[in-house]
Amino acid sequence: SSSIESKAKMTGRYSVAVLCLLASAFSSVLVDGFVAPASTATTASGSVAPLFDVTGWDNFCVETDENRSMLQTSPEMARRYRRTVYTHDDWKKHRQQDRFLIYLGSMFRSGVFENCKNEVLVTTSFAAFLCFYNALRGGYTDISGIAHPAPLPGQLLGLPMTTFTLTGSSLGLLLTFRANASYKRWDEARKNWGMNINHTRDLVRMANCYYERDCDPEVRQEDLNHVALCTWAFVRAMKRHLSPQEEDEFSFQLELREKLPREQAEMIIAAAHRPNRALQDLSFAIDQLPMHFIRKDEIHQAVTIFEDNLGSSERLLTSPVPLFYSRHTARFITVWLFLMPLGLYNEFKGSWNHLGMVPAVFFIALFMFGIEELATQLEEPFTILPMQAFCDKIYNWCMEIMSFSPGDNGRQLKAVKPEHKSFHNPN
Repeated sequence: SSSIESKAKMTGRYSVAVLCLLASAFSSVLVDGFVAPASTATTASGSVAPLFDVTGWDNFCVETDENRSMLQTSPEMARRYRRTVYTHDDWKKHRQQDRFLIYLGSMFRSGVFENCKNEVLVTTSFAAFLCFYNALRGGYTDISGIAHPAPLPGQLLGLPMTTFTLTGSSLGLLLTFRANASYKRWDEARKNWGMNINHTRDLVRMANCYYERDCDPEVRQEDLNHVALCTWAFVRAMKRHLSPQEEDEFSFQLELREKLPREQAEMIIAAAHRPNRALQDLSFAIDQLPMHFIRKDEIHQAVTIFEDNLGSSERLLTSPVPLFYSRHTARFITVWLFLMPLGLYNEFKGSWNHLGMVPAVFFIALFMFGIEELATQLEEPFTILPMQAFCDKIYNWCMEIMSFSPGDNGRQLKAVKPEHKSFHNPN
């Protein structure tokens, strides 16, 4: 009997050691997966490795090893991969049947995971510690299935699951409102840029159509090109106004000096509020067009819409969701998830030494913290909108529309009716 007892004690020691190794191994795996590499994200020439400004469905597949290092050391850089512009091919991939497996495979490479991994690590580590602590206090089962008494008998740690079922609905309401409010902000920002795209085309189309027919063709083309460039200058100045300085200032000045007359470009760059200066230049350009004042007033309505879009975007940029709401939600979910292993411990009594709770806590924490992370990422929408792509398209479309001329489609123009001549008289 003494030999049997000694073997049981030896097996118990091995089981405790196995528990310790499992807890530490799981934590070390998490740490290895979470700690960013020490390498920098600079090229051999010392310049920053380029990131995609516009991405499609494959935005989580285009990262190189060099860019991946940058994203891990600075999660803010991942926002550049979220400036999504879809094509028909992207929509086909978006609807493919194996998308669930693809999304699961990219789970640990996502920006959401990178940003909330530390909170998930702490919560999961506490779950592993709880399994080990309660095994020491309340007994454990070795790998042979033999139950052993507690090495350090004492009170087990735990909470009734009712604590979490009663408070879970309140947390759900907080997270739902937080996510909805953030998405509405993103949607409003996208609609503002959609209005910019629509009304830039509308403005140059009316300017081209309403321009006095009897003017010199070269003067006409110069005036219309100037209106098109002033239109583009506004949206480009608005993009710079809503972007971080370190990301866009150099490109902004370079583009303006390449496309605009030197003096006009320098005036916009030197202005305290660049979009306002660009809008004023656009108003001057419209006012100089040879057309009836009623037609000019109609074109100026688009300029007013630009001002409204600018003001709406500035409000979104400078006014977050009330901070006391965001902070209370963050505190609520952090404490709720950190204490959750205490309520789940007894629920996993069917697993070996309750260790099934550890991976369950990991994924629950990942997805719950992920919801709050999604809301935070959407709250400031401009650095995840493809504003540069919008500006480039506006430039191309405006210049193309201004290249059209009356009668270039082969249809002969009709003479102006006498009762309409007043609208064609710029005076």
